[in-house]
Amino acid sequence: MLKIEHLTKVYDNGVVALRDVSFEIPDGQFLVIIGLSGSGKSTLLRCINRLIAPTEGRILWDGIDVTAATDEELRQIRRRIGMIFQHFNLVKRAPVITNVLAGRLGYTNPIWSFVNHFSSEDKKKALQKLDRVGIRDKAYVRADQLSGGQQQRVGIARALMQEPALMLADEPVASLDPATSHSVMKYLEQLNHEDGITILCSLHFLSLARTYADRIIALKDGLMEFDGLPDEIDEQRFKDIYGEDAVRIEIA
Repeated sequence: MLKIEHLTKVYDNGVVALRDVSFEIPDGQFLVIIGLSGSGKSTLLRCINRLIAPTEGRILWDGIDVTAATDEELRQIRRRIGMIFQHFNLVKRAPVITNVLAGRLGYTNPIWSFVNHFSSEDKKKALQKLDRVGIRDKAYVRADQLSGGQQQRVGIARALMQEPALMLADEPVASLDPATSHSVMKYLEQLNHEDGITILCSLHFLSLARTYADRIIALKDGLMEFDGLPDEIDEQRFKDIYGEDAVRIEIA
């Protein structure tokens, strides 16, 4: 169980990104967070694994207070939290398999990881993860030679190397075309259904959220505007979240 309690984030420049946000996520749920750019989606996800420190509030995961964790405790926590980024965050000139192996850094002696020395068992796992996302044949190709969709699948494989119980996906399809977006979302859905990994995924588009989410949370100006089932977002609620002009685009 992941619990978000009264989470607030105020940046140094005075911008209030989150305002007293609270909710709970049971294990194994596929939760999608929607909202306009600047609504607080990315800040929320990055607070969960402490890439960003919240200003107020608590994050509890399986009874552990993430917000109060020491550096060593946080290192242990992050081992079990995979992260997928909008812009992939790959080392573009490195082979795909090297990027995937980076997911084992939390488990590897820092000295060995510094020189990219990984065990044969880790290399075998990396190939298995690439096989899982359908690009094992690209293992020794440079990352910058892949399409956007393929690069995001490398990002998923890298996150899987952590053997995560929780996966945070921060706008994972924002840079992709619609068909490729569905392809990437289906991999996340598969991990949720087959592996029982809890998924928190931020998205712009309600259509994708409705297709893949068990539950949707909507943020607007850092406040939680909606928390419920995908089919509970009617035209009026969509208008409240996205504004009048967006209705003509998304609501059929």
